[in-house]
Amino acid sequence: MALDLKTFQTRTLSAIVFVVVMLSGMLLSEWGFISLFTIIMIGCLYEFGQLAKKINSKKYLYFIPIAFIYIILPINMMIQLATNGFFKPAVFSPVFPAAILFSIWLNDTMAYLVGSFIGKTPFSKISPKKTWEGTIGGALLCVLIIGCLFPFLPFHHQSVANFHWAIIAALCAVFGTVGDLLESKIKRMANVKDSGQMMPGHGGFLDRFDSMLLAIPAVWIYIKLFLL
Repeated sequence: MALDLKTFQTRTLSAIVFVVVMLSGMLLSEWGFISLFTIIMIGCLYEFGQLAKKINSKKYLYFIPIAFIYIILPINMMIQLATNGFFKPAVFSPVFPAAILFSIWLNDTMAYLVGSFIGKTPFSKISPKKTWEGTIGGALLCVLIIGCLFPFLPFHHQSVANFHWAIIAALCAVFGTVGDLLESKIKRMANVKDSGQMMPGHGGFLDRFDSMLLAIPAVWIYIKLFLL
């Protein structure tokens, strides 16, 4: 898969704007964080509803329980990770949500770059542009970068051992990839290319946050089991 410079430039520019908005909402205040992810949840729910109508216009309401598990539950877990006092005393701390998002962004970016330059083996029929080389390379680079650099960020909490960040990154890479494939399958069933038009080159809310929706529960469970 050759690197498409025009597409890469469009994706990079919109991604920079996206990252600025996301970090501003996440890091400035607790209410900003809650507001940001409430908007994300509403956007994902709306697009999921539109896709459900395209899949089955007569029985799309049957998708409501799926929407709860797929969207509402993970977003609430993400908010809990930042606001429910995992560290004592209970204070607002976006450190785990930031680790999840940074891991997903790195994994996606590295997988795209590695796949563009050396990708040859198709990863899945659901997403023809993905390759095994890009998927594995993206995951390894994601784990390496997060494991080595995340502990040095100013909002890192010193009570969390460095290897935990590498494990969180690995969970995000694996479950994030599954989440991306799941959303691609849903779009195929609905016969659409993008779930929406939120960002040029990136599609809609579900296109942007599909990886996060499956990565959050995996990280949440890990934190509950091993960091509390």
